[in-house]
Amino acid sequence: MSKLALVTGASSGIGLAYAERLAAEGYDLVAVGRRRERLEELAAAVTGVEVQVLVADLATDEGLDAVAGACATRPLTMLVNNAGVSHYMPLAELPAAEARELVAVKVLAPTLLTRAALPGMLERGEGTIVTVSGMLAFSGPAPYSVMPRRAVYAGSLAHAVTMSQALHTELEPTPIRVQVVCPGVVATEFHSRQGLDLSAVPRMTAADVVTASLRGLELGEVVCAPGVEDTGLLDAVFQADLAAFAGQSPELATRYR
Repeated sequence: MSKLALVTGASSGIGLAYAERLAAEGYDLVAVGRRRERLEELAAAVTGVEVQVLVADLATDEGLDAVAGACATRPLTMLVNNAGVSHYMPLAELPAAEARELVAVKVLAPTLLTRAALPGMLERGEGTIVTVSGMLAFSGPAPYSVMPRRAVYAGSLAHAVTMSQALHTELEPTPIRVQVVCPGVVATEFHSRQGLDLSAVPRMTAADVVTASLRGLELGEVVCAPGVEDTGLLDAVFQADLAAFAGQSPELATRYR
């Protein structure tokens, strides 16, 4: 039986690495991106599988509807929500149009594409949903001195983590697998398009991110952090989350009285 993966942001970086790896493993592809020439280069480069090029801008209603339609009507084995935009800047300096684009691509698109793909996956009794987030999802408490401010970007990544964890629980009685991938700094075009030169910073390759993701699926990881050696750190974060959630009461906390 053929396998079919839809990958967003497939024209470069992590999305291209997913597309190339999945094609090598025998997946037919729906390759989604904004740059037709890059997608056609991908289609020409892979062999032995079918590649459908779908040019779409997920920040637009038209583009999102087109890709959601593909998710709903094609027999997807895997959906990879990878598309992203950087827009690194403090919220007060972030133009409204860029804030809208960031939330559309990193929050709305993964939500609606997953929603479109799920019914078919459930009906067929198989499917995997991967959403690419990042370690900045855990950076909210960081002090001002640690890094440039990027509240909306970090918040969008945190949404992907919590949504994926909750969706995994919703789908626990089913065969559908859910994973969120949280790499650190990766050697792609992503930062250079923002005007950031990270050439001197140690960076993981996009291929290694994909290796971690696919192995993480085999290990049953819902949250895959490719650069975190001690998974106990992640477990501690999530156990603390649950402890805080369970620690609530209908009574006003003493410190507020």
